[in-house]
Amino acid sequence: MKTIGLIGGITPQSTIMYYQVLNNLASKEYGDKHSAKVIINSVDFGEISKLQSEGKWDVLDGIMANAAKSLENAGATSILICANTMHLTIEAIRKVVQIPVIHIAKATGEQILEKKISKVALLGTKYTMEKTFYIDVLKSMGIEVIIPEKTDREIVHTIIYDELSKGVLKATSKEAYITIINKLEKKGAEGVILGCTEIPLLIQQEDVSIPVFDTTTIHATKAFNLSK
Repeated sequence: MKTIGLIGGITPQSTIMYYQVLNNLASKEYGDKHSAKVIINSVDFGEISKLQSEGKWDVLDGIMANAAKSLENAGATSILICANTMHLTIEAIRKVVQIPVIHIAKATGEQILEKKISKVALLGTKYTMEKTFYIDVLKSMGIEVIIPEKTDREIVHTIIYDELSKGVLKATSKEAYITIINKLEKKGAEGVILGCTEIPLLIQQEDVSIPVFDTTTIHATKAFNLSK
């Protein structure tokens, strides 16, 4: 297995999930005693979230590019950004490394198309839902994307930052997410993208009637398959 580089810490919860998925895949592929070859560069989520709220994406580009370069220098043969939102910095990263940086939206889009779905709902941070960097990738693949109404977007975003990023799981928040997903299904969504790497902590397939796309698992699996 080739070595996978993870830009983690955005949040620690999601980084743990990536590490767990990759090691489970390695164990299944190579045998129980095997684990994944992984290098993690963990950035400070407190610093990242502050810069996000201040709109300082140029500074974030530099932080993420430096993190990626250090992973390449350490021997990584591919890179995963362990956060949907921080794919806003993917072009800055790609400018400074020679190894593949796997886009989470593209990997997710491939899974959506495999299920022959053409219209999906997207849940994530307000940056992921409201900016075009994520939706544009899916649109380029022929996938229509709908997002929650403004009030619901605020609910989704707040739960991510105030609860899920800290590993806090509340039944009331789970119900709020399910209600929002059901609204989007009524608007024609044939599936739902859990477009924040922590959302799978709260929502699983059995919670809703339409197909769920767990971006954390999809992204990590794509990297693992390319590493073989």
